[in-house]
Amino acid sequence: MKNIAIRENHLYKKVYIKGNKAYGKFTVVYVLRDLKAFALKKANPKKEYINRIGLTVTKKMGKAVERNRVKRVIRAAFSEVEKNYTLKKGNLLVIAAREDAKTARSSDIYPEMVKQLKKLSLINEDNT
Repeated sequence: MKNIAIRENHLYKKVYIKGNKAYGKFTVVYVLRDLKAFALKKANPKKEYINRIGLTVTKKMGKAVERNRVKRVIRAAFSEVEKNYTLKKGNLLVIAAREDAKTARSSDIYPEMVKQLKKLSLINEDNT
């Protein structure tokens, strides 16, 4: 299933201020419990909780082409994590790119993201 994006700026701010965070070389992952998770569960055709994902890449990274490449690589790494692990649902996730992510590949970001999500207790340990 395709991830639902966080679109509202106030949600990004809330996750940055109140959320838990895990730092890495390529990314910083912020997590906060989604208060709208139950309503989204009812609207979901499969009737299950979902995570809402937001990606942040600053203009310091470069022009639009470079920023879009970084977002694409981070999205690929995250989808690989979702394929190999079961994540706890009902959260707001914001993944912020760092400067080293410009030259990184999804295979470089993947192990770091697994480590960050384990630190934030988002990966269920029973199926790793």
